[in-house]
Amino acid sequence: MARFVRWTALGAAAALLASGCSSGTSDGGEDGKRSATGARPSAGSSGTTGASAALPASLTGQKLDWERCEDSSDSPAPSSEWRCATLKVPLDWSKPDGNTIDLALVRARASGSQGERIGSLLFNFGGPGGSGVSTLPAYGSTVSSLRERYDLVSWDPRGVGASEGVRCRSDKRIQAAESVDSTPDTTAEEQAYLDDAADFGEGCERAAGPLLAHVSTTDTARDMDLMRQVLGDKKMHYFGISYGTELGGVYAHLFPKNVGRLILDAVVDPSADTVGHAKNQAKGFQLALDNYLKSTGQDPEQGSAKIADLLNRIDAKPLPTSSGRKLTQNLAVTGIVLPLYSQEGWPTLTSALESAEQGDGSELLTLADAYNERDSSGRYGTTTHSQRVISCLDEKQRPTLEQTKKLLPEFEKISPVFGTFLGWDTAGWCHDWPVAGQFDTPEVSAAGAAPILLVGNTGDPATPYEGARKMADELGKGVGVLLTWKGEGHGAYGSGSDCVDSAVDGYLLNGTVPKDGTVCS
Repeated sequence: MARFVRWTALGAAAALLASGCSSGTSDGGEDGKRSATGARPSAGSSGTTGASAALPASLTGQKLDWERCEDSSDSPAPSSEWRCATLKVPLDWSKPDGNTIDLALVRARASGSQGERIGSLLFNFGGPGGSGVSTLPAYGSTVSSLRERYDLVSWDPRGVGASEGVRCRSDKRIQAAESVDSTPDTTAEEQAYLDDAADFGEGCERAAGPLLAHVSTTDTARDMDLMRQVLGDKKMHYFGISYGTELGGVYAHLFPKNVGRLILDAVVDPSADTVGHAKNQAKGFQLALDNYLKSTGQDPEQGSAKIADLLNRIDAKPLPTSSGRKLTQNLAVTGIVLPLYSQEGWPTLTSALESAEQGDGSELLTLADAYNERDSSGRYGTTTHSQRVISCLDEKQRPTLEQTKKLLPEFEKISPVFGTFLGWDTAGWCHDWPVAGQFDTPEVSAAGAAPILLVGNTGDPATPYEGARKMADELGKGVGVLLTWKGEGHGAYGSGSDCVDSAVDGYLLNGTVPKDGTVCS
């Protein structure tokens, strides 16, 4: 079943748009309390803050063997300035002397003089499920100024890509599932929708085995601190985007004394549960769509009604495409979503919608395939698989079919275009999942941590701006520092604002903390 939008990786979304669419507190709290491990601490949690001090030397004393990166099945190897290595981490963080798994890392050494080097700067580009190993080299030119004083480092988190990546379905079954209606209208369609969701979970359980219970955000935050030690850094310097901001917040909560310079861009709302996140995204994507429609001279309400009518017609009768495949309603919505991640994609959206109105779904299908990482040979990427196994281990809330139906009118009111899809997604995403979720909302309080800079974009569709202020509040007084950009698109750094870029560079390179509440227009 192709899922509708979650937190996508910023770098991946930009790359897909360019290449595929140019044609047109403490752990273990009481039940219900926000905690980094939830009411039932999983085996993936050590139960103590900063527990890495007790790790065996076989882990902390690892010597990484940095070698030329190799081609992957999805992309060629990056240039020779980039090197790849493998880090061993515990499968189960409550048993650090037990079995280990391998994490794939990528690094480019600092380009400036050794005396000016600050340390390593880790990047997570979101998802959850985005590959840092493939994304960072492509993002390198955007952060070239940071490389003067930092080694640029990223990795594929556990369960992602080259780090025990999970593939829950074959390509053939993924394509077949595209015909499942993600906004069911009948009892039979509802059952098919839920059956497909359960089948996906079963496939993930078969593919991941014991790993399925150990791919949480908390597990990855602990991996990060081991990575910090092995890289030889006293403090964690980190750049998190989209879901990477939640990961950064969880890390700061677990290891506040280890926080160095942390940037959180396109900030996830840590106070929102599963339904809350879906509502936030419905608001965010509708806002982006309204802004797009205004840019074309259309009234947002009338334009949205026109698109909603198109989607209803496609639901009743999928559109033909030049590939011979049919454009379903779910694929059409996915195709609309991708160009909303960046203002540069708006002309592509215009062309795709015009073609669809004329009865040709080819352009929207191309956009949907780009988002779903489907290549011309019919092979799909695994980002959405990893995304699901991570988020369903994190998220404790599991709305039932009946609960979701009661929520649908509210979702439809929030967004006539995206509301129904995101409403139904709350029921289907983790339906009958093999492993229980860990928390209602993540714990990110980080008393005693150094100042953390958050960058919120007022026009962000995937992680609406309001989440940045809530993250700043939950990190704690004197820790969360908010920088606001009045712009469009998912993420702010490197998006054309000299004000944002200068503030981020000044913080990371010189330790200059902007005044909380600074606004870049």
